[in-house]
Amino acid sequence: MKLLRVGPKGQEKPALLDSQGKLRDLSGVVPDLAEDVLLPEGLAFLRSVDQSLLPEIEGVLGSDIRVGPCVARVGKFICIGLNYADHAAESGMPVPSEPVVFGKWTSAIVGPNDPVEIPRGSVKTDWEVELGVVIGREGRYIKEEDALSHVAGYCVINDVSEREFQLERGTQWDKGKGCDTFGPIGPWLVTADEVPDPQNLDLWLEVDGRRYQTGNTRTMVFGVAYLVSYLSRFMSLQPGDIISTGTPPGVGLGQKPTPVYLRAGQTIHLGIQGLGEQRQTTVQA
Repeated sequence: MKLLRVGPKGQEKPALLDSQGKLRDLSGVVPDLAEDVLLPEGLAFLRSVDQSLLPEIEGVLGSDIRVGPCVARVGKFICIGLNYADHAAESGMPVPSEPVVFGKWTSAIVGPNDPVEIPRGSVKTDWEVELGVVIGREGRYIKEEDALSHVAGYCVINDVSEREFQLERGTQWDKGKGCDTFGPIGPWLVTADEVPDPQNLDLWLEVDGRRYQTGNTRTMVFGVAYLVSYLSRFMSLQPGDIISTGTPPGVGLGQKPTPVYLRAGQTIHLGIQGLGEQRQTTVQA
């Protein structure tokens, strides 16, 4: 299933994209795409619903219909740094021997096509296309061989980052990662049954039509199953938690001979094979 949330900010309702590409209203079936709805039994219930009987939502997605974040009431937004060896190299950092873990504040979450704000005083706002993993079954000390059974589905994430805040203001990554609008997620949550191998997905990103990032999740240092298992050693993982799994090379920080950063009025276009696309315009905060 492709599950999404549509409507004005703060008033989104759950929906799904049916097999004919029609947008169907789920608000009469479930209250939102969050918490228990993401459990295996919750997703099984949604699969049992006759999609043809759901009300059709008229309009054009991304035009007259706003697409919101594909998951509501996210408890934790956990990010993995330097998880592609070639991205670590372009950042001038060693390939990590263990996952680099940091958090994005949930207040950073916006819809996939909402504007991205360049923070006041920022001169180094950057882009990062990433595979998002949405937890669907609670777990702690999860075995790696069982880890994917805890995944509800996958989505596209732009891990927008302010490099000066991240690297030059006390080296506390969270400061450069969690600014408002720095976490576009969606357009939809693609349930795990539609993604047989999360380690073989093409991902890409363009700014103003220029391709900067091209990669594949097979080159991750630490794969999805390992990350879910690893993180569960340090915290319980709960339905609706999101893991952003790192970015391939091509970020602005890594451009040679001179880094390239975002400025107001630009367009970021990114996507992942089978998971949809995002398009954001940058604005000054």
